[in-house]
Amino acid sequence: MALRRVEYVGYAFGDVGNNLTFSMVSAFLLIYYTDVAGISAAAAGILFLVARVWGGVTDLVAGRTVDVTSTRWGRFRPFIAFGPIPLLVLLVLLFSIPSALSPALRIVWAFVTYLLFSLAYSFVNIPYGSLAAAMTQSPDERAKLSSSRSIGASLTILAIAVVVSPQISAARDLQTTLTLTTVGFAVIGYLSYLFCFSTARETVQVQAARVSLGQTVAMLRHNRPLLLLCLATLLFLTGMFSLQTVAVYYARNVLGSAELYIVLTLIQTLAMVVAAMLVPGLAGSVGKRTTYLLAVVVVVVGGAGVAFAPAGWTALSILAYGVLGLGTGTINTLIFALQADTVDYGEWKSGLRAEASNYALLSFTRKAGQGVGGWAAAFALSLGGYLATGTQPGSALTAIRVAAGVIPAVLAAAAGLVMLVYPLSEKVFRTLVAELAERHALTAVEEPEV
Repeated sequence: MALRRVEYVGYAFGDVGNNLTFSMVSAFLLIYYTDVAGISAAAAGILFLVARVWGGVTDLVAGRTVDVTSTRWGRFRPFIAFGPIPLLVLLVLLFSIPSALSPALRIVWAFVTYLLFSLAYSFVNIPYGSLAAAMTQSPDERAKLSSSRSIGASLTILAIAVVVSPQISAARDLQTTLTLTTVGFAVIGYLSYLFCFSTARETVQVQAARVSLGQTVAMLRHNRPLLLLCLATLLFLTGMFSLQTVAVYYARNVLGSAELYIVLTLIQTLAMVVAAMLVPGLAGSVGKRTTYLLAVVVVVVGGAGVAFAPAGWTALSILAYGVLGLGTGTINTLIFALQADTVDYGEWKSGLRAEASNYALLSFTRKAGQGVGGWAAAFALSLGGYLATGTQPGSALTAIRVAAGVIPAVLAAAAGLVMLVYPLSEKVFRTLVAELAERHALTAVEEPEV
């Protein structure tokens, strides 16, 4: 049965809420730390690595918690309704380090708020990401849900760029404007989560309490498609978040204007929206794995252009950035559709279904990739001798180019090599879903009436 249009829209708004928090942090927290809070790039890089790997651990805890949850609203929807409250408060605190604090206490504030933010995000994002597998078992509908959330995320990232980028170069009191901006994002984000909660329905029902921790771990350990997807995702997102972390620096220091970040984000957003719209058709015609591999080629071409476009060739750099966005947008959309498929594989293989634990393992690798990518970008800046003020040395500009283009291209290629051996073709997946349907029907007949 096809999902209602409002369910696609509502699910997309869930990722609007996610990206008003997560993408705001990914795009602007490093520059806030280095240029406003006075935290060195090296210290910020270590913070990014620790906090995001910690976020991966909290994802696993959240996944297990969600899998044993059962309420009249379902397993996932209650977390989407109530979890955003502490998350959004912590978003504001992340960008509100008091200037009166000593340098050491500023780092302490940054560590504590980021660790708590990561914990709170896990208990919202894991239920949200798991929800798609509980809304439908149709691979086509899941691809549409994945595309919907990608479009919602892309438009939100563009909106964040439009609102925040001018502040980076023009605000007289950047601390105050960022605090007020995050307060506004918090209000809009909570309304977005509530809309997602009110429109989503959990139609794939399971008895989550029957699955023990040991059984869940064993099921995940033997889920080869999931493990391969996690490895490829770790590699891909390390590169993608290296780019995202230095995108503002690339606009300001390489292209010459912080406000060009809006242009970069606009063309990237358009590319990602196009990618999200193309994915269902491409996945249906040539399969998800082949589509993934084609997107890897696009990422490599775009990354090379971003890294090696000659100085002053701004139009070429922006075009390359858009090509890179087309490739990364395609892969990022596919990851969520592929993950939902691995839930069914896990149930087919072991007889157990644990959407949240499955998604949490993927999310752990995503967070690890984000952490390593953020650290790699900050480390590159530090290695290149980045200066918080003044004219940047040529080594710093080279470091920004490497973090923005070379790292994403090389790691996307490595992810493609992993996906070459990914075993779930569309034919195999449809066969196992049919077998699952037969098992469910047989179980329903055999269960005695109470």
